[in-house]
Amino acid sequence: MTKPFTVDDLYLHQKVLDLHCAPGLELAACAVSSVDRENDSYISCIWTFALDGSAALQLTRGPGRDESPRWSPDGTRLAFLSNRGGSPQVHLIRRDGGEAWQLGAFPQSVSNLRWAPDGRSLVVAAAVKTDPDLRGARAHGKPPETRKCMPELAWRLPYKEDGVGYLLRREFHLFRLDAATGRHTQLTDGAFDVLAFDVSPDGRRIAFARTREGRFAHCNDLWVCDADGRNARRLTHEHAIVMQPCWSPDGRHIAFTGAREEGDAEPRLWVAEAASGKVRALCEDTVDVADPGSVQWTSDGSCLVFTRAHRGRHQIVALDVARESLRVLAGGDRQLGVFGCTERHFVYSVDHPSLPSELWTQPRGEEESGIGEPGRERQLSRLNPWWSDRPGIEARAMEFEVPDGRGGTERIEGWLLRAHGSTQPQPLLNDVHGGPASYALLDFDTNVFWQVLCARGWAVLALNAVGSASYGREFCRRLAGHWGTHDLPQHLAAIRQLRADGVSDGRVAISGKSYGGYLSGFATGNSDAFAAAVVMAPVGNIETHYGTSDGGYYADPFYMGSSPVFDRKRASRLSPLQHIEKSATPTLFMQGKDDERCPKCQSEELFVSLARAGDTPTELVLYPGETHGFLGSGAPSCREDAAKRIIEWVVRFTEPFDAPPLDQERAEEPEGESLR
Repeated sequence: MTKPFTVDDLYLHQKVLDLHCAPGLELAACAVSSVDRENDSYISCIWTFALDGSAALQLTRGPGRDESPRWSPDGTRLAFLSNRGGSPQVHLIRRDGGEAWQLGAFPQSVSNLRWAPDGRSLVVAAAVKTDPDLRGARAHGKPPETRKCMPELAWRLPYKEDGVGYLLRREFHLFRLDAATGRHTQLTDGAFDVLAFDVSPDGRRIAFARTREGRFAHCNDLWVCDADGRNARRLTHEHAIVMQPCWSPDGRHIAFTGAREEGDAEPRLWVAEAASGKVRALCEDTVDVADPGSVQWTSDGSCLVFTRAHRGRHQIVALDVARESLRVLAGGDRQLGVFGCTERHFVYSVDHPSLPSELWTQPRGEEESGIGEPGRERQLSRLNPWWSDRPGIEARAMEFEVPDGRGGTERIEGWLLRAHGSTQPQPLLNDVHGGPASYALLDFDTNVFWQVLCARGWAVLALNAVGSASYGREFCRRLAGHWGTHDLPQHLAAIRQLRADGVSDGRVAISGKSYGGYLSGFATGNSDAFAAAVVMAPVGNIETHYGTSDGGYYADPFYMGSSPVFDRKRASRLSPLQHIEKSATPTLFMQGKDDERCPKCQSEELFVSLARAGDTPTELVLYPGETHGFLGSGAPSCREDAAKRIIEWVVRFTEPFDAPPLDQERAEEPEGESLR
């Protein structure tokens, strides 16, 4: 007998966070996260799974978080990061289990690790204390001074980061860690951070992405150095963003994802010649990489295999580097989480409203095949048996005819979620994704309230309106300088279509976080289509977001279509703050109090303005200690409280609402478009 989804199900859900496949073995190691309800925190443990489905073994059991598993070259040992002793440090464990042991001791936390090809050492990225009063100069061995007053001096941008806070008391650098003795040697030094790296197949070089030095350090570049850290040289000069590098098997090329323009959140695929530094884009206009860490070379070095974001879905693809031809190896109406591959198998976790986070495998083949093909795909893990006791949720991909913002129309896509077997008109939640250069994400942890609302008779629309990534660069970039004015009419058109089709009964609420919070707040002042709104961690005032967000100073000019300068007039006109006082929609504002991506002032300005404008019901909820990710990765008690408040608010103001006739809804072009 099934029981409906409840918010408390978030305490049951286990999620696969990271994955690494053993070289030469059909074996995968994963980090699996679960909720520690008693301590209001999370535990993550290391598991191994045989890819033929024959065995699963839990190697670690906490306490704390064991993450980032990496197999040794011979597959006999597994290195991972664990905070069981305080800050994250490198630990080792044998393949068949036993007690793990800490390898070495770094004064600060370790963030990343890779084995050297000979297995005798590892390369790790670890934090180093710095003195901000030196403004990037070297201390020459003198430790930073500890004083009663520890001011946070900002001498460069960025000086803070969401989830981290103040940045300028530490740098991240590369170290060599001896696998036998635990002794470490620093390889890089300077007023920069190493963000990601890879060791060449012969072990003689390291490719790494690092931030720039000086006044503006938000841009980063691809560098190469010798194994001992010497002879560092910069390879990229025209990129603003460089992410995880990956050496080709012959050591001649380095693949990486990145972008040329500051603020561009659509990662593209590039390959650099290690010797000359020549950089070439691969399928620049047609390929979005879903996960920069998924990119891997085939053993012969001819192709790159990775997860691709395509039309709001994820595919496993192989890209022929020489021909720039793309072959889809696995697809389907869903998204993938972690990904890895061996010579014989693909391994991945799945994100879909009808499925929990589990590990799946599929044999590799030369032909194009669909995910879920009978006899090919196999579920490896059984981490969430409770899910089978819940009623089914259907997630159907739909198309909608909507205005394109240029006087014509176009067809866009979205996901419609309903309880299995639903046929009658229902109240509808229009949940807007963040970004805006993203797409509707289908993971359970962030969207617990979706399943709960569906279980109590609601439908949920997750639309990929203009501005969404994975639908081509023109579609994504068309929203620049037109926030709200191009995409809100598309949401309203999709809602009208669902009502005309008998899916929605006319009772509609809107919610969203980050950019979704922006559009939810903008919508309430420019439409009366919504009976309730939940505005979470929004961009509420683009002018103040520019100077208070950790990335606003370079992202906002890009998204306003005025880069590299910031168009304050346009930013003001497009801000929800300029429209919120016209709203008659009961609105709940929710915010992590320590959010540095969309700081709490963004919600506060909207809440105060709406509260002072009249008698429209409104409340503001701030979560102390929580950051921008409060809804999906905050403390479990915070996630529980937030999901319950979302559900309570939309139900209270939407379910009793008498919907207006379809032809009487106000769906006008939002104010201000004529002021361009």
